[in-house]
Amino acid sequence: MKKILLLTLFLTAIACQKKETTKETDKESTTIKDEHTFSKPDLAVVKHLDLDIKVDFDTQTISGKASWQIDNISKGTEIIFDENTLDITKVTLGDDEKETKFDLGKEVEFHGKPLHVTIEPNTTKVTIYYTTSKEAIALQWLTPQQTADKKKPFLFSQGESIWSRTWIPCQDSPGVRFTYNAKVTVPKDLLAVMSAINPQQKNDTGVYTFKQDKAIPSYLMAIAVGDLQFQSIDNRTGVYAEPSVLKKAAWEFAELGKMVVAAEKLYGPYRWGRYDVLVLPPSFPYGGMENPNLTFLTPGVIAGDRSLTSLLAHELGHSWSGNLVTNATWDDIWLNEGFTTYVEHRIGEAIFGKKEFEMQNVITRKELTDNVAEYGDTNPDTRLKVSLTGRNPDDGINQIPYVKGYAFLRVIENAVGREKFDVFIKNYFDAHAFKSITTEDFVKYLNENLIKGDKALADKIQLEDWIYKPGIPANITPVSSPEFDAIDQIQKTWRQTGVKGLSQKITSTPEKQHFIDNLPTDITPKEMQELDAEFNFTKGGNFIIKRQWFVPSIRYKYTAAYPAIEQFLLTSSRTGSVMMLYKEMAKTPEGKKWAQQIFDKAKSGYHATTIQSVEDLLK
Repeated sequence: MKKILLLTLFLTAIACQKKETTKETDKESTTIKDEHTFSKPDLAVVKHLDLDIKVDFDTQTISGKASWQIDNISKGTEIIFDENTLDITKVTLGDDEKETKFDLGKEVEFHGKPLHVTIEPNTTKVTIYYTTSKEAIALQWLTPQQTADKKKPFLFSQGESIWSRTWIPCQDSPGVRFTYNAKVTVPKDLLAVMSAINPQQKNDTGVYTFKQDKAIPSYLMAIAVGDLQFQSIDNRTGVYAEPSVLKKAAWEFAELGKMVVAAEKLYGPYRWGRYDVLVLPPSFPYGGMENPNLTFLTPGVIAGDRSLTSLLAHELGHSWSGNLVTNATWDDIWLNEGFTTYVEHRIGEAIFGKKEFEMQNVITRKELTDNVAEYGDTNPDTRLKVSLTGRNPDDGINQIPYVKGYAFLRVIENAVGREKFDVFIKNYFDAHAFKSITTEDFVKYLNENLIKGDKALADKIQLEDWIYKPGIPANITPVSSPEFDAIDQIQKTWRQTGVKGLSQKITSTPEKQHFIDNLPTDITPKEMQELDAEFNFTKGGNFIIKRQWFVPSIRYKYTAAYPAIEQFLLTSSRTGSVMMLYKEMAKTPEGKKWAQQIFDKAKSGYHATTIQSVEDLLK
C-alpha cells in the first residue's frame, strides 16, 4: 500500500513546480504542469534524442549515452530530467562534450529522482552517460525458458506511465514530445526493434539504427530484443515474432491492412508510415501497447480463429488517439483510452459488421457497470478527469477511462448524429495532431466546434456530469444486441432442456463471453462440468473465454478447472486478466491462500507492474 506520508513527501519535493489547477466553476483551460515529472519544460525542454546504447544480457543492463537537443527557453543555468534507478556517470554539454556539474535530488516513491544538470544560457545539447539497473521497472529480461521458443533470451520495455525514466534519462511527461534517432548494439544472434521504423531481418554486426521523425512523448519510447523474424501482411503492415509463433501470428492478423484502411476512411490518413505488430512472450503485462510504428502485443490474442483481433483495432486506434493526440497529464488519460475504445468499436463495425458492434457495446457496458460497482459510484476515481496527485499514475490505468470514456462519446454521437460526430472527431485529430492536450482543452474545442452555445444540445450531453462527477450519468445511451437477447432466453431454459447442442447455438467469442458472464448465481459444480463438456471452455485455446470461464469456476468451486486456472496464472502476465482471477480467489480465506501459493510460483515470470498489483491485492 502507499505510504501514509507519500502525498506530503511528493508535494514537498515538487513544490517549486506547483500545478496551476483548473477551476471547477468555469472549466477554462489553463497551463497545467504534470505533477508526475520533476522537469520544468516551461523553462528548458528537450526536443530531440540521439540514443547510443548497448544491451547486455549477461548483466541485464543497458548502458550508453542519451544526447538531448534542448531549447533553453528561460536562458537559465539548469535543465531537469527524470531518472529512476539509473547510474549516471557523466554529463556533458555541446558537441565538444564539455563536462558539466549534475546532481540528484531527493527520491520520491514511484517517481525516482530529479536529475539537475548545470547548463549555460546558450546550451543546445546535453549528453548523459548512464547504465540501467536490475531494478528498472520498464525493462523485463527473460531467460530462454521464458520465451516461446525457449532458445534465446528476450528483452522488452514498457514505458507507460512513468517508467521510461528507468531506462532513459528523460523529461518523462506525456506533455513533452520529441523526435529520436537510436543506435542499439545487441548480441549478433538477436534482432532489435523499437517504436520507430524498424529493420526486417538480422544483420551480421548486431548494430541497428532507428529513426522516429514524429514527435512522441517519452512513454512511447520502446525497445525489444530477441530471436525475432518478420513477415509482411501488405505493403505497410507486418508481424514480428519468435520463429515458432510467426506463421500463426501472420495468419491471425491477416485483416491488419484492412483495419488500417478502415480507420483512415473514418479518421483521416495514417501518419506514421508503417504499422507493424510485435508478438511478445506471455509475461507482457498488457493486452497491447501502442508503441508508434510497432504495437507490442500479448500472445494471448492468437486464438487460432481470428476471434480476438479486435484488440488490434484498439492498438491501431491509438495511432490517432493517444499517439497523434496525447493526454497532457495522466489525470487526462481518458482522452487516450476513451477515444481509442470508440475508434476500436468503429473499426470493428467496419470490418466485422453491425452485429459484432452491438455485442461489443453490451460487453463494454457490463465492464462499465461492474467497474463502477467495484469502486463505488461516489468514488472520485470513477470520474473521467481524475486526480492522481501523490499517487502512482498507473492507478489511473484501469477500465474506467476506457469504458466510461467510450460511453460519453456515444452520448455525444447520439446527441448530434453519427455523420456530424465523425466530422468532428476527424477535425479534432487534425487540429491537435502531434500535440498533448488536457481535458479542458477538449472541453473548449467541443464547446467551440460542436455545441456552439446550443443550450439544448449541452443539456442533452451533460458534459459536466460525465467528465467531472463520479458514477454513471442517467443519460447514458442504451445498448442492446439481438444475439445476446437470444442467449438470455437460452439461459432461462438450458437447465430444463439440457446442455446438448448449446455449442452450436452459441458460437462466437462475444456470445460465449456473454453466456459465461450471465450464468445462474446458484449454478452447481455438476452443471459447470456439463457445460464444460459441451463447450470445452477449460481446455480451449481462446484466452478471453478461458479467463471469463475461470471466474465462475473459482466462484462456484468447479475444482476440475483448478489445474488449468493455475497453469493460466503461471503462464500469463497480462495484469488485468490475472487480476480478475486473483480478485475472485481473494474473496474467501481458502481462495486467498491458494492465490498466494500460485503467485509465489508465478511472480518470477510476471512483469513488475503485475507483481505490484497482485501484491497490493493479497496484502
